[in-house]
Formats: sequence, C-alpha cells, structure tokens
Amino acid sequence: MKTLTLTAPAKLNLFLHINGRRADGYHELETLFTLLEYGDQLTFIPLEQDTIEIHGDVADIPLQDNLIFRAADALRPYKSAAEGVRIHLTKNLPMGGGVGGGSSDAATTLLALNTLWQCNLSIAQLADIGLTLGADVPVFVHGKTALAQGVGEKLSPYPITEKYYLVVFPNVHVSTVEVFTHPDLPRKTPKLSANWALEQTHNDCQELVKKLHPEVDKTLSWLLRYAPSRLTGTGGCCFAEFESAQAAQRVLEQLPSPWTGFISQNARESIAHRQLAAWRKDEVK
Repeated sequence: MKTLTLTAPAKLNLFLHINGRRADGYHELETLFTLLEYGDQLTFIPLEQDTIEIHGDVADIPLQDNLIFRAADALRPYKSAAEGVRIHLTKNLPMGGGVGGGSSDAATTLLALNTLWQCNLSIAQLADIGLTLGADVPVFVHGKTALAQGVGEKLSPYPITEKYYLVVFPNVHVSTVEVFTHPDLPRKTPKLSANWALEQTHNDCQELVKKLHPEVDKTLSWLLRYAPSRLTGTGGCCFAEFESAQAAQRVLEQLPSPWTGFISQNARESIAHRQLAAWRKDEVK
C-alpha cells in the first residue's frame, strides 16, 4: 500500500446560535458549516510494525492528547491490515482559530486509515467514532456543507452557493471552553423557523469574544470596511464573503501586520473526500 496525502479542510460557521444549556453541561446549538478548499496537510505512510507515529507540526501536545493519534487509536479495533502508520502533519490552520483544524485533522485520519487499514466502516460509523473525539469531527467525516443541531452531531445537508472567503487570523488564540462556560454567553436564541434565511442569523459568541479579545473586535471592524464580517465558531478567525477571488485578494493585500489570512472558495464536497476517491481509483489501476 502506497503513501496517501490528504488535505484536512478548514470550516467556517456561517452562523452559530446557542439555544440552551443541557443538564450534562453541553449546549444545544444550531450552526451552518461550510468546508473550504484550504487546510492542513496529512501524509499517511504505512509501516510494517503495528505502531502509530505522529511527526511534523505537532507543537508540544503529548501524544495521548493529540487528536490525530486518538483518531488513529480509535480505529485499531477495526483493522484488517497488520500495518501501522506514520502520519506527518503540515499545519496551515491556526490553533484556536475557530476553523476546525484539530477536528478536521482527526476526521481526515479516520477517513484515511479506514481505507489503509481496511476497516470497512461506513461514513455513519466513522462519524459516530468522530463524535467521541469532538463535536465538530462528524461534519468533516461527512464532508459536505451541513446544518448542525443538537451538540453539533445532528447534520442535515444544506444547499449553498459557492463563494470566496477571506479568513483573517488576528493572532489571538481563543479558548472554546472559556467561551462556552462564560456567564455572559447568550444561551436563549430561539430555534430556527421553517423558513429561516441566512441574512437573519448571527454568531452568539461574537460579542463575548470581542469583549474578551479586543484584537478580534478590531479585525471584525477592519473587515467591515470591505464586506459584512463575522466570527467563525468561537474564534479568533474572522471572515468576509466575496464574489470573486480577485476582490478578496485586493483586501488581503491590505491586511495589517501581524494579522495573517488566506483566501478560499467553499466546496460542495470536502477536498479530502475528493482526494481519497482519486487515490482509491489510482490504486485500482
């Protein structure tokens, strides 16, 4: 079996409504996920010995806490192949940016090793395993724009026009736990009606994150000069939507230092899914 390289795509929460807090401490929410054509890169190299190695941009996260390792380890009971794997991560997405880097890396690992290790699990089964790793993992496993409800595990396909997004990271790492446990977080947004429209939505975390992190407030205000801006997830990345890559590029070129950013179109199907399908087809030849 040859080496497999996949892109773990970024996600944007085009809105995020928090409907209430459950008895178990989790939040009921509604959010619209869309996946981008940009992300981290993971290379999976089969090993003869039954071990899991993680290399590359892994920061100082202990192996047992690394989501990529945890995803691989969760598939071990389903393996048909005897091989282990060496996984090399090239990190392009900021940690704590609200674009789903860690969750996407985990989901991409599940998708890749399900093939390499001949686990033969369905997408639904992989998504169930993914949910044990994090609430955002299932949407990356399914790999399509989706309306998420519950704690994020109830996914419904949602048709959306493909646009170009400028995503800006203001060098602020936002703690999801801090945001979701903060007493000032709004938790009573009514659930969506049957005829809801994207223009009527918002991000319930945005005002709180702006207050906790003034640099996020500055970023949203700066983007607002060029297009409507919004926080993704709990932040700190902010985004604006454009009709063309050229229009987004003109704004990116004016980005203040030390902020960083990237431009990407969103996709109807995850780039990881498309790459994996192409790799399988090539393997059959």
